[in-house]
Amino acid sequence: MTVMEIDRIDTDRIEMADSSDELTLDAMFEALEKMPIPEGTKVEIVEGNIFMSPQRDTHWDIIADIYDQLRTRHPRKRIKSDVRIDYPGYLNGFATDVTLIAEGAVKDAKGRWGYRDVECVVEVISKRTGANDYGSKKATYARAGVPVYLIVDPYTGRCRLFTDPKDGEYLTEVSVAFGKDLDLTDTAVGLTLRTDEFPRD
Repeated sequence: MTVMEIDRIDTDRIEMADSSDELTLDAMFEALEKMPIPEGTKVEIVEGNIFMSPQRDTHWDIIADIYDQLRTRHPRKRIKSDVRIDYPGYLNGFATDVTLIAEGAVKDAKGRWGYRDVECVVEVISKRTGANDYGSKKATYARAGVPVYLIVDPYTGRCRLFTDPKDGEYLTEVSVAFGKDLDLTDTAVGLTLRTDEFPRD
């Protein structure tokens, strides 16, 4: 086989991967499932990069608190945690800390929820992956039109709420310190989120 033929095959593989991101994500996640990943480790693919982060007590306590508050208004089947949802862009398979799915949403043929049915995303910051939450993931959620994106940061003791996605950006941002209520009544979440019991790291 000549160098020219090898180059052509490599180019074909690259083009196939670029034109079929979902298939490539599936292959990456299937490979990850065969690896000995410790239980309780969150695994995501962000722009083609694999991120693994163990869940800490602080992280879990905040997720559980938010979940409990959401359950006062929404049925359990609409609230997801660490469930893979593929987003637009290059190889984005996220397992968000908390996701609120739209009423009446149904899974696709592969048994997955679609990003167009996501009404709210909550990410609790971890040191190793915090840059993703504030950077590429925030941009991806805005491009996908996710109406409500909430970052909970136990290191700074603040919540940052992003709403009104338009043209790939969030037009509105609100920041509140832990201990203050966060008004989400005018959003799909439909409640006031209490933050007084959120622990800090």
